[in-house]
Amino acid sequence: MTTGLSDRLVAVAVQDEPKPAAAPTGTSGTVTPRDPRLDFFRGICMFIILLAHTPGNPWTLWIPARFGYSDATEIFVFCSGMASAIAFGRVFDRAGLWGGTLRVAQRVWQVYWAHIALFLVIAAMMVVFNNMELVEKDQIGRLNLYPFFEDPMTQLLGLLTLTYVPNYFDILPMYMVILAMLPVVMMISRLHVSLVLAFVAGIYGLAHFDILWLPAEPWSDREWFFNPFAWQLVFFTGFAFMRGWIAAPPIRLWLVIVAVAVILLSMPTAYFRLYQLEGFEFLREWRTMLRPVINKTDFGLFRYAHFLALAYLAYAAAGEGGHRLLGSGFKAGVIAVCRKVGQQSLAVFLVSMALARALGFIFDIVGVNYLTAPLVNCFGLAVVIATAYFVAWFKSQPWKIARATMPATIPVTHQATAEPVAKPEPVVTEPRQPASFGPSPLGGAAPAS
Repeated sequence: MTTGLSDRLVAVAVQDEPKPAAAPTGTSGTVTPRDPRLDFFRGICMFIILLAHTPGNPWTLWIPARFGYSDATEIFVFCSGMASAIAFGRVFDRAGLWGGTLRVAQRVWQVYWAHIALFLVIAAMMVVFNNMELVEKDQIGRLNLYPFFEDPMTQLLGLLTLTYVPNYFDILPMYMVILAMLPVVMMISRLHVSLVLAFVAGIYGLAHFDILWLPAEPWSDREWFFNPFAWQLVFFTGFAFMRGWIAAPPIRLWLVIVAVAVILLSMPTAYFRLYQLEGFEFLREWRTMLRPVINKTDFGLFRYAHFLALAYLAYAAAGEGGHRLLGSGFKAGVIAVCRKVGQQSLAVFLVSMALARALGFIFDIVGVNYLTAPLVNCFGLAVVIATAYFVAWFKSQPWKIARATMPATIPVTHQATAEPVAKPEPVVTEPRQPASFGPSPLGGAAPAS
């Protein structure tokens, strides 16, 4: 059983996200270069996710979520919608509704086993950390995993049926449910694109008013921390942009001003250092009143507006076609690293979730100060980057390249004889010209997803 789960985790990790990059080959035979914006912002998202999920990490005080309503989750879901439009949308266009549905089902199946394996790996890590007895903190209790260990027969069934979804493990289940909605959206789009808008908005409304939700625990009424029927709004926003159902917004000064205003106006009730100050109790009261529209579980509309404002500013800053993300020098090198991480987002996400627990355990041992915080965090970021480059290298199928570069050899066979064979007299012939081998192009690595 352990071997099978490990094999599935490795298989899903190295396959990663659907390939969003290369556009179809044009009539000239050239391939359109990969848009750098999608990979870059997904890479930034992966770094933020690692920092945000590391327990006791002081660097979480500086992530975007501390200054506004939206956070890295919105980036992840939005970019996943864009990537899905490129990858799965083309399958629907090429293979029809049935073929596209099968491709989506395959992806859901892969992510499902990644979720199961990730849970078991992290649960095992928590047991190991507790048994080491290096710190007093209860690592199992930190993730509220005692129900699983106290009643594994029941909770294992809940894990496999996604009726047991602890808070830390809710992103991939949300992603699976949203992906499962994709064939329905594509079917509706064949009738009229405006019907897709009505469908998405209707599902969101039912979720926002607690009509559509999924149970997270068999023993309580707690729902999934990320309600997929609400979060599909931001996913299909990205999907619609990339499909061309929604026109890309123009870059205008007045739109930039509006986006900046939305972000600044949200900060008094979003930035905890403000609303927690003495004398600013009214900000806490405002935040309480705003809770229905900033709620994370049901994806409040103010979160949506805040994310769209950030996304627009990022879109404007990157420039048309993301040209400001290209170039040379140190800045280009940093951007290239972020893009590489974004290209391998699923593999990086799986590693980051387990790595974050390990980094938190290290913080528990060494403490948090001005020396340990940068060392531990930089180590974690380095592991994330190394993971991305390793997976990209692995996807290039280096074993095939190694075989291609091996010199050709001519096998020599010898016939066994009972008696020694006399050595033949040498025969003088004209010298043979050596064979000329032209350059043999090696197949390059497929673009990383």
